[in-house]
Amino acid sequence: MSIFDKIKGAIFGTKAEAASADATTSAPSSGGANPSAPAQAIDIAPILDSAVAAKKEKLQWRTSIVDLMKALDLDSSLSARKDLAKELGYTGDTNDSATMNVWLHKQVMTKIAANGGKVPADLKH
Repeated sequence: MSIFDKIKGAIFGTKAEAASADATTSAPSSGGANPSAPAQAIDIAPILDSAVAAKKEKLQWRTSIVDLMKALDLDSSLSARKDLAKELGYTGDTNDSATMNVWLHKQVMTKIAANGGKVPADLKH
């Protein structure tokens, strides 16, 4: 399982994945409709705010890929983030972790939105 798939699974959970799978397999095929799009976007802010609250530490998931991954109980080490960067097609210098982290956060928010997540407007890039 890819790191992004772990992030997506941690946010959407198995119920959301199952509902999305049911909707795509049982939805009738109609001209122009996108059968792989979820029927309703899942608001990620309350899910992530709740995950942060459970950690009992100050995590800034809205601005930090490290904190986002920590909130989801995922490995947030530099090597894990380099792997995620490679997976998502980062072409910059992975030794410049600050620049890479900003890029990763933007990409993860974009991909979450593309996969049925309702991303807060201030995080859309």
